[in-house]
Amino acid sequence: MQETIAIERGGAAAPRAPKSLRTGAHPAYAALMKLPQPLHAARLIKRYKRFLADAALEETGETVTAHLANPGSMMGLNQPGARIWLSWNDDPKRKLRYAWELIELPGGAWSGVSTAHPNRIVEEALRGGRVAEAAGYDRLRREVSYGAASRVDFLAEGDGLPPLFIEVKNVHLRRSGALAEFPDSVTKRGAKHLDELAAQVAAGARALMLYLVQRDDCEAFALAGDIDPAYLRRYHEARAAGVEAVAYACRIDPPPDADAAITLDRALPIREAAMRAS
Repeated sequence: MQETIAIERGGAAAPRAPKSLRTGAHPAYAALMKLPQPLHAARLIKRYKRFLADAALEETGETVTAHLANPGSMMGLNQPGARIWLSWNDDPKRKLRYAWELIELPGGAWSGVSTAHPNRIVEEALRGGRVAEAAGYDRLRREVSYGAASRVDFLAEGDGLPPLFIEVKNVHLRRSGALAEFPDSVTKRGAKHLDELAAQVAAGARALMLYLVQRDDCEAFALAGDIDPAYLRRYHEARAAGVEAVAYACRIDPPPDADAAITLDRALPIREAAMRAS
């Protein structure tokens, strides 16, 4: 069922949630996208079958299998021996009690690995008025059907404004310098989303592709055309058709703090010159 959520505008202080969210009916969408607690430090043994990872818990040495909500290649983030952080869920219906949430990177940096979190991070930012591209919009719907059997992540609406279709892509690839890149593997679905956003612009709406860099050590963003040349071409076609694009970095408040969280932080420059297919 589609749901309308008011977006509040806020200053530096944490935003007050709209009345529909203050009731407590939606605890997942708090002022910050807090990570599940408790979090347990572990050493990565291996990632396999896309959605599984074996790790050794630091506190006990026990080897556990954790769920990984990430279908991508995880290039640069799946080295054995890396220090990672796992959440624990005591739901007896879950086959795997642990889930991989974070990885510590060289130099004290951090990266989130779960693709289940970006939409929550972006929604919190939209409600807090921290996505400049959505200024003036005061109504938001999640997972709205559009295009060819697709659902857009968010549809923002405001009196006197064209509807704004927002698609969110998770980013955590870094190969050179402080440059974040997307995608880390071929994404036909992502290319389809670009086409569908362009169609909405042709119909009179606005469309925004929002790349969320879920790590805190990047200063710019580009597309990895050598990994997926087709996506790069479709991106340029969509941009020429009027689709807007923005990249945002994340702030990560790491464990062992009980308030560990991932928050949309600041816009990153998009380096068009770096978007070249090999």
